[in-house]
Amino acid sequence: MNNKNKDKNLWYSGTISKLEKLIRLIKKSIYFAWHRHHFLIPPSAMKKYIKSFLIVLKRGGNVSNLYTNQKAYLKWIEDNKEIVEYKKFKYNPLISFIVPVYNVPKKLLDECINSLLEQSYENFEICICDDCSTNKETLDALKEYEKNSKIKIVYRKTNGMISKSSNDAVKIAKGEFIVLVDNDDTVEKDALYFIVEALNKDNNIDMIYSDEDKLDYNGKRLEPHFKPDYSPDTFMCLNYICHLTAIRKEIFDKLGGFRSRYDGAQDYDLFLRVTDITNNIYHIPKILYHWRHTKTSTSGYLGNKSYAYIAGKNALIDTLKRRKIDGIVYDNPKVSTYLVKYKHNNPKVSIIIPIKDKAKITRRCLESLYNITNYKNYEVIIIDNGSVEKETIDLLEFYKTKYKNFRVLRLECEFNYSYLNNEAVKICCGEYILFLNNDTEIIEKDWLDIMVGYGSQEHVGCVGIKLLFADKKVQHAGVVLGYGGVAGHIFVPYDRNDVGLFGRLSMPYNYTAVTAACMLIKKSKFLETNGFDEKLKVALNDVDLCLQILKKGYYNVCLSNVEMLHYESKSRGYEVTKEKQDRLKKESEYMRKKWGKILDDDKFFNKNNF
Repeated sequence: MNNKNKDKNLWYSGTISKLEKLIRLIKKSIYFAWHRHHFLIPPSAMKKYIKSFLIVLKRGGNVSNLYTNQKAYLKWIEDNKEIVEYKKFKYNPLISFIVPVYNVPKKLLDECINSLLEQSYENFEICICDDCSTNKETLDALKEYEKNSKIKIVYRKTNGMISKSSNDAVKIAKGEFIVLVDNDDTVEKDALYFIVEALNKDNNIDMIYSDEDKLDYNGKRLEPHFKPDYSPDTFMCLNYICHLTAIRKEIFDKLGGFRSRYDGAQDYDLFLRVTDITNNIYHIPKILYHWRHTKTSTSGYLGNKSYAYIAGKNALIDTLKRRKIDGIVYDNPKVSTYLVKYKHNNPKVSIIIPIKDKAKITRRCLESLYNITNYKNYEVIIIDNGSVEKETIDLLEFYKTKYKNFRVLRLECEFNYSYLNNEAVKICCGEYILFLNNDTEIIEKDWLDIMVGYGSQEHVGCVGIKLLFADKKVQHAGVVLGYGGVAGHIFVPYDRNDVGLFGRLSMPYNYTAVTAACMLIKKSKFLETNGFDEKLKVALNDVDLCLQILKKGYYNVCLSNVEMLHYESKSRGYEVTKEKQDRLKKESEYMRKKWGKILDDDKFFNKNNF
């Protein structure tokens, strides 16, 4: 795939015909009925199903089309206009806008500076550094700005490019925080107000970023980027933070500012170094910045500045060295982002697989596991929850005889997924645990090696991967709170080759939760949470575990660049009986009572995205 197509595919998977779209909508609506209500839709669930179906028809899928449909986005802007009730703050820090300028057209520079001067929060200054512009129009405009008391300008005698000019602008700044702005972009009038509002709630915040969108050549808004809260593993693949960003000046100075050798990705390099020394990073889920498309900007087409991509990669390589992390940075083959493969000391992994009969399904899982996986330091623990079929018993005996790393834990009890796995963890020998459904099939040889690499990172809790239905449609690529109830799988059933919104289906992303159909976690971290909640016998136990992990300060991550097949629920069946429906309702109510409002506000998937 050439770079141009890669960049196009970073955001969406292309144009489809009206007929294809209609067929896709019908398939997805059928999936909603099957997956969420399993075709037995009681009256109590009918309203929820109809609502889900209407969302599918309106948006063409389970993710908003606001990025690709400018008309829909302009309507969204109109529908979401906010009336701000301004309040006085106890803490009113001086904030310095940092604007490097070079040969920008007067019209665009005026729009930029005016958007800063019109801020509703008044304690700010604008620090401009002209990087030895040769354009008379630019220089004349700057002379006019010198008359404004809010504006300070320094002129470079030689062209130093963006890092040097930005650093020179910071040198004349007196603000407690600096806010980075490109000379042809614009900022919402309440941008500083919302930044200061956040700081008044928590004065320990060191870096703040907001959502953003773009301006086309005619000044119309398009392509919104509704971002997650701070997501360290996502950030190691993509500078999703970007604009608008405010940084505590003390930290900027401590780090030595921008570094010229990373020009083109100088902000990425800076942000990575900021995250070395602080986790006090705050996300404002509002579009406060408008990034202008130009023929040569990275907002218009990343390939226009391939040096920026290379600089970003080098910044990541430097970050791994600086953090003393053994890893390799390489190009994502699907999109213009990066991938990191973390090296490790080959720790032992205990793969725990619950079963009850269904020998054919289990055999396929075990054959793929033993024949395809290139990672060898593992043990397999089968939890036999009351199998009675001779074929299953014979299969287990065969594997016990053939492989020394194969064990069977027989538990004769009512099926309780949480209890079964907790008991298996008590006897496992591995430093890491991999919970795996028996209705899965391994299709990539290095899947476990990559998962262990991420699981071995100190900040990481649960690690999941992309799971595919038998027809290669997406079954799991992250779990989002509040989607379809307590939580739901996002991007279902997207095509395997669809890269997803901002590359979410082709690279690691931090999510609130991942499914335990294939979940890896360090055993010590699992025990920190006291394991699975045994009151959740079948459903939502993995979501609960992931929430407990987040509560402990770790991050969960879904590696959507790693794939496995999942023949969903073939072992236990769907929730088709009234008894099972009642149990699911009861477990959902238990989760609501246990976690409360947390379930309504997913920090890792912006609600405007669906």
